[in-house]
Amino acid sequence: MKFPFRLFSLSFVFFMAFSIVLSQEKNDEYVKENFTKTETTITMRDGVKLFTVIYAPKDASKKYPILFQRTPYSCRPYGEDQFKTKIGPNEHLMKEGNIIVYQDVRGRWASEGVYDNMRAYIPNKKGTQFDEASDTYDSIDWLVNNVPNNNGNVGIWGISYPGFYATYSLLDSHPALKAVSPQACIGDFFFDDFHHNGAYLLSYWRVTALFGHEKTKPLKEPWYEFTKMPTEDQYQFFLDAGPLSNLDQYYGEDNVFWQQLKEHPNYDEFWKSRGIIQHLKDIKPAVMVVGGLFDAEDLYGPFETYKTIEKTSTNYNTVVFGPWSHGDWARTKGRQAIGNVYFGDLISENYQKDIETTFFNNFLKENGKGASKLPEAYMFDTGSKQWKSYTEWPPKNTEKKTFWLQNNERLTQAADKSITFEEFVSDPKKPVPYSEDIKMVTTPRKYMTDDQRFAARRPDVLVFETPVLSEDITMTGDILAKLQVATTGTDADWVVKVIDVYPPDAEDYEETQAYLKMSNYHMMVRSEVMRGRFREDFSTPKPFVPNQKTPVTIKLQDIHHTFKKGHKLQIQVQSTWFPLIDLNPQTFVPNIFEAKETDFVKQTHKVFNDSSIEFTVLKD
Repeated sequence: MKFPFRLFSLSFVFFMAFSIVLSQEKNDEYVKENFTKTETTITMRDGVKLFTVIYAPKDASKKYPILFQRTPYSCRPYGEDQFKTKIGPNEHLMKEGNIIVYQDVRGRWASEGVYDNMRAYIPNKKGTQFDEASDTYDSIDWLVNNVPNNNGNVGIWGISYPGFYATYSLLDSHPALKAVSPQACIGDFFFDDFHHNGAYLLSYWRVTALFGHEKTKPLKEPWYEFTKMPTEDQYQFFLDAGPLSNLDQYYGEDNVFWQQLKEHPNYDEFWKSRGIIQHLKDIKPAVMVVGGLFDAEDLYGPFETYKTIEKTSTNYNTVVFGPWSHGDWARTKGRQAIGNVYFGDLISENYQKDIETTFFNNFLKENGKGASKLPEAYMFDTGSKQWKSYTEWPPKNTEKKTFWLQNNERLTQAADKSITFEEFVSDPKKPVPYSEDIKMVTTPRKYMTDDQRFAARRPDVLVFETPVLSEDITMTGDILAKLQVATTGTDADWVVKVIDVYPPDAEDYEETQAYLKMSNYHMMVRSEVMRGRFREDFSTPKPFVPNQKTPVTIKLQDIHHTFKKGHKLQIQVQSTWFPLIDLNPQTFVPNIFEAKETDFVKQTHKVFNDSSIEFTVLKD
């Protein structure tokens, strides 16, 4: 009897697999069967034509809002007989009726013009002066006047760089623009993506090919290629490469962005003019900012975008942060995990259905009548693993609590009266890895929740830890590390990591890597670097005086995390984080991009016990 049963089982498996394939094929055909695709160009005020793709519902019996995305990453597939398998922010908005529009931004792919990375905003434009705000305005104006069956309301969304263009649409916004959702939106390239507090993110070096090579005419095929690496070991590749100047062999003068990075190591007017946060004033459209609490690329942008609009404008402005890495909320998967840590089921799907769809429908179809349907701040607690709603962010019902970095690896709420210090040797030839994994990545993701035991066991990483917690502590909002340090050198980076130490009886998740255990897992909750030369001013670097005690303050982006009873709170301090960030020579040089091999010197760093970490803690 076993043989027929096995045959039945195999037949059932094949049947189910075949059904899934048919279902997938049906989903893949949905756009083609239900939308008419039109490719066109829209002429900007200076005469440049931007390539635009319009997906309009075939059912022309009613009017629809327009959902619009502007992107540097291409509107592909090109050709009116070639269709995307999914369009719009999510499947619900795709299927319930919206006109979906994509556009290649100026100078990218099939659009005309010259591309400018994070193009600077021009207030009070005159005549044919243009920026991304005017390109958006001109495009919306054409769309509402030329696309049949639109209801006159436009929404804009985008993730990452398209999120930056979504934010940009808020400046000098078109009257038809009613709802905007900047998601994982870049706010400033000196604090997002390519830099963190002035430290260059070496992990993004390969992406320089994507943004740095310009084209001279509209194209529908890539005109750039990513650098081919001779090894799968990213740590070893960059260690062998040595100083940043040695990477010139991969990017020449034809890579405009690489030249800009090298020529502007400080927060000068070049970077300041490209930041968008400072221009967010008197915003009119409704805004929903979305981000991932474990987004390795863009944490600064979403938090600062929301907070700035909240201060400067009276429009509808809400914020959503979930247990996501970069753009996870736009994906559909049953289990939501970051690296080794599992957070729950259907988190992204529920967000898409209940939050994102509700937001756009409210302002594009219901004229804002249901504004109270969504909370002001919808935040996921990454420790208790549940959603929380707040009337403002950070929440009102909080208090500041300070933890002191004490000797003998103690983290306490009372500082010793006598001043002591902990010290370590920082060697540029043996930098602390940011991850145990041996791999080559274009942009990092998983490390944001990675186990930090490997770092805690290194002599060049200082560890400060509380006793086992006797009660839950929920931390919200940003974190301020107030270090008191000294170095034998004249420059140094300072890295602070906030870690949730799991109890010994913690059980493994499905996602836990085979060589790890969740027992005593050191989960990184938040981390940040400060390039020491910028401790007083990001525009004016300043060397350290050797062996002189010096304050270095580091703002870590917001968290919403409950450190549960039975866990421990740990702080790690180090000076290298490789190859997430480039190596600091630890000898002050005017421009680290021009540092020589001889500039990189082993130094001894001290952290004094009047250093502290200030948290915002939710009251009971």
